[in-house]
Amino acid sequence: MKIKLKILVLALVIIMMEVNQAAAVTEAGEKQERLKRNQGGSLYITNNIVNFGATAEEMNDNEDEEINFSADELQNNDNADLITAIGNVEVEYNNMRLNADRLTYNQLTDIIEAEGNVRLEASDGSVVYSDKVSLSDKMSVGEMQKIKALLRDKSHVYASRFRKKNNETKVMYDAIYTPCDVCEGKSPLWTVKARKVQHNEKTKDMNYTDAVVRIKDVPVFYTPFLTHPDPTVKRRSGLLPPSIGSSNYLKSYVQPRYFWAVDDQTNVIFAPVFSSNKNPVLGGAYEHYFYNAHTNISGSWLHDSGNSRKQNRGYLFADGQYDINDLWRMTYDLQYVSDYIYLKDLNLPHDDDAWLTSHVNFERFSGRNYASIEAFYYKMLSYDLRNRNSQQYRRINEQKPIVAPLIDVEVYSDPSDIGSYFKTQLNTASVYHHNGEETQRMTAINSWELPMTTRFGEKYRFVASLKSDVYYVNDYRYANNDTYTGTTTRFFPQAGVEWRLPFVRATDDSRQILEPVIVAVVAPDGGNKLDKIPNEDSADVYFDDTNVLDLDRYAGYDRNDTGSRVSYGLRWSTYGNIIGRTSSFIAQSFERKRNSSFIDSLDNENTSHLSDYVGRINAQPHEYLDLNYRFRLDKKKLDAKYSELGVSVGPEFLRGHVSYIFLQGNSYYNDLYSERKELYTALSSAISQFWSVSVYNLRDLTANSRGNLEHGGSIIYEDECFKWETVVRKYNSSNPDLKNNYEYGMTFYLKTIGSFGH
Repeated sequence: MKIKLKILVLALVIIMMEVNQAAAVTEAGEKQERLKRNQGGSLYITNNIVNFGATAEEMNDNEDEEINFSADELQNNDNADLITAIGNVEVEYNNMRLNADRLTYNQLTDIIEAEGNVRLEASDGSVVYSDKVSLSDKMSVGEMQKIKALLRDKSHVYASRFRKKNNETKVMYDAIYTPCDVCEGKSPLWTVKARKVQHNEKTKDMNYTDAVVRIKDVPVFYTPFLTHPDPTVKRRSGLLPPSIGSSNYLKSYVQPRYFWAVDDQTNVIFAPVFSSNKNPVLGGAYEHYFYNAHTNISGSWLHDSGNSRKQNRGYLFADGQYDINDLWRMTYDLQYVSDYIYLKDLNLPHDDDAWLTSHVNFERFSGRNYASIEAFYYKMLSYDLRNRNSQQYRRINEQKPIVAPLIDVEVYSDPSDIGSYFKTQLNTASVYHHNGEETQRMTAINSWELPMTTRFGEKYRFVASLKSDVYYVNDYRYANNDTYTGTTTRFFPQAGVEWRLPFVRATDDSRQILEPVIVAVVAPDGGNKLDKIPNEDSADVYFDDTNVLDLDRYAGYDRNDTGSRVSYGLRWSTYGNIIGRTSSFIAQSFERKRNSSFIDSLDNENTSHLSDYVGRINAQPHEYLDLNYRFRLDKKKLDAKYSELGVSVGPEFLRGHVSYIFLQGNSYYNDLYSERKELYTALSSAISQFWSVSVYNLRDLTANSRGNLEHGGSIIYEDECFKWETVVRKYNSSNPDLKNNYEYGMTFYLKTIGSFGH
């Protein structure tokens, strides 16, 4: 009997599509013989659970596959070979459970029937309800009446009839599917209804006949035939939801997408764009996954007949990683575009970048040590620089560097008994410019470092280093267009100490930390040899709260942070036990000489030993207020030279956001860095549980203001099964090719099916 019940449960699980088909029952003669052999089986009752159909030894041998069965009444009609269970029938097997009011098994006709409040819980958490379940033809054919299924993801399935055929095909009639919540007396937001749904277990296909998508019982889309893989299929070739949108360049457009699963490791996506204003854009993507590597390639091509555009336009992006062995790996990121505006025209990735950077890197990781070999190639996209200073733009574009190779090695010694260690850093770079300038550099930095903490809580860090450089430069142009070609060397010793002492005060409601910090650096004055050593990697100079306490405030190697100095700052923070936090930091540097290289590069008219004040404030005293402010203030007048402010106020029902950025221009770099002053405002509101709206505006506040640079908004409806989003953006670019540029997109997202739109 235990064997029969096992077949019963497995057959019901087949209907749930959770396991493979159970083994078929043997022929009638073998069945009668097995029944005779089982007559000597015993009946066991443990904790009100009935286990029957096997001897005690067989039960112990098959403990992992034990089937538990219980019912109010059990009837066995030997004359009709009919077994009947009545009242609160419950069968448990392998984390699955069947409940019914009545269950019968006819051993002669091999028909199993369960009826009355049939409920089947599968091991994955899904539940099927039915009025009646019938299995026949050696368990290969099954039928259920009026089923309702609650799937693991809370989706609902309804069908008037369900049949499992003996050719591994399941069929549902008058089937309805919805992932939406179902409330009594109300229609779900959307459903998919089909006259017939077939599931082929062998091919793992779901086939729909006369399928209709309904929104609140209103039909909005009909297809006579639809097929897709069943949920067990992770990937398969087929159509993906298309993208739909509009822009001032393409006008209305649609982008169908086809996914091709070439093999288990390779994917190809064909994604052309058809628009009302331009020729078709041929585009797609390629992905390949190896055992220890992967690569991704995407691109598109357009033959543009517009007068203001290059005729043959396109882009190609490729990136990937290859784990060579346990120590070495290779990564690459290659970026190419035909012209500076193509990415913006088609709203592609990196469309707001001023530069495209192609990069190849070999890295080695071994304990605390690190090594890398890199190469870089750049392409300029910035129109603003071209418009503001065309001569400077041409100069920079002509001097675009190719860096190959750039080698960096870092080696750390084991800590000594007192905790000190040595660090050796080697760096070499070869830089080639399109105008013939060439730089080859080799740098070695040998340093010693000792971190320590005293018993009074003082934290110290002692550092001593020696930087050695060897340069070969060719046709280097410096002040007054003078040139230099030759070899030069440079040595730069440096020593520093960092001291900090945190004070902590704790109360019942909060904790406060006050920490003064002092960094002293001893280094020689001058020695950067500006007439012999070009500045390839240290031109992007910023003095702010992130580097004021660093021993070397330059980002690269070509310029040394010369001159002795003392930097000092104060950190203060407070934390509430339940809610609220605030932290602040302010610092300044005192330079022994007024013309230190770093400060002079920021302001070539500097006449003071003191640097500007830099700092930051981060505050969230309440869940409805979040403030972040970073600043750089003039050392004398306290005028702002750099300000970055962001404030968010209000609950989700009505939340406002304001951000402001100001960056003082730097004439030292020939108008490369002009003044920037922008104000961004936004307002969002969660009107209800499902509806939300937002608007924003970005405005230029400089003296030669262009007014609003960008503005737009969105309307979103989102519930448990559906999302609708409409987004509108409008730009006011200084580029005449992008004048009054706009984007419009609408997205419909049906949970478990996919998205349709932009």
